[in-house]
Amino acid sequence: MCPPPSTTSAVDRLRWRLLRHEFQLPFVYATLLVFLAGGAHVLGDGSPPWWLLIAFVWLFGIILWSSLCVVRHAEVLASRMGEPYGTLILTLSVIAIEVSTIITVMLHGADNPTLASETMLAVIMIIMNGMVGLSLLVGGLRHKEQQYNLQGASSYLSVIVVLCVLGLILPSYMSSKQAMGLPHHAFQVLLSLGLYVIFLFIQTTRHRSYFNLPEPADLQSPVRIREPGTAPYHTLLLLAYLVPVVLLAEKLAIPIDYPIETLGAPQALGGLIVAMLVCTPEAISAVHAAYNNKLQRAVNVSLGSVLASICLTIPAILVASGVARRGVSLGLHGPAVVLLLLTLVVSIITFTSARTNILQGSVHLILFAAYLFFAI
Repeated sequence: MCPPPSTTSAVDRLRWRLLRHEFQLPFVYATLLVFLAGGAHVLGDGSPPWWLLIAFVWLFGIILWSSLCVVRHAEVLASRMGEPYGTLILTLSVIAIEVSTIITVMLHGADNPTLASETMLAVIMIIMNGMVGLSLLVGGLRHKEQQYNLQGASSYLSVIVVLCVLGLILPSYMSSKQAMGLPHHAFQVLLSLGLYVIFLFIQTTRHRSYFNLPEPADLQSPVRIREPGTAPYHTLLLLAYLVPVVLLAEKLAIPIDYPIETLGAPQALGGLIVAMLVCTPEAISAVHAAYNNKLQRAVNVSLGSVLASICLTIPAILVASGVARRGVSLGLHGPAVVLLLLTLVVSIITFTSARTNILQGSVHLILFAAYLFFAI
């Protein structure tokens, strides 16, 4: 005997699914409504420091919560599309958050031409030292040794090294007129976008095998995340969480700028806060992959995030600064240059062998601690 037909309509089922799995969405849009409708009354120039602190914690938490939801839906799409497209979806989703946040914070308040370079340095340090170090340490503690595709890691690093040197170190050795002139900016935009297009061609078509793990076979097959909904359903929800992140980033710039402009906090603090906000969702994804002995995915997420961050953030920052007529300085100075070069050298050494253990992870974490010491 067949079961009686369900009286629940498709609309009711969809509503129940949203209430059960997307309970964060009302909180995110309620926060967006409060800060957009309140205008200057919520975060005005006369706001007391205690309220700015509460607003910062509130906005930071909601943006991070929404970003984690973006990553969750991106990972569902990633599990259904497989590598390298899955990692690409996740990376581009997070980079959209990063670019929008950096631009809004950079264009708000007093002119801070070094914010972009400090944020990119923070992203590189957090990912290539903090995220990579923690992933290798967690994976090594649980599985002793882990393996990945050496050709893929080498491909990532070859482009990352070139972009870091030409984009963040070379401008420090140029005159201010050269480094901030239109020809140099145009060269940086074309260089960054051109290299990224070439890399995407290699990653998605010609040499896709570089970014998959051939052995053992059980690690190669993607794990399908059991979450209901079709691909268009998860795509729409990914965008639904991404939009408030972009809009709330402008509001977050106000409490971020306050300690820097008023209390004399280090300039690098703003870049570090933005980078922590952006990198946390991907860090969780990478460490989780390494814990489950999927080091190849952790490598793709980590190095792919650094590559996309440099390739896409530099052009966006340069174009936005030109339109808004704001000064921007990409060159790093002092200890930042040494730490960046040391990170690149250690990363090259780490990824010269197809197997990793806890030693490499510990070294990267120590470098991350050194960065935090000199930045703060």
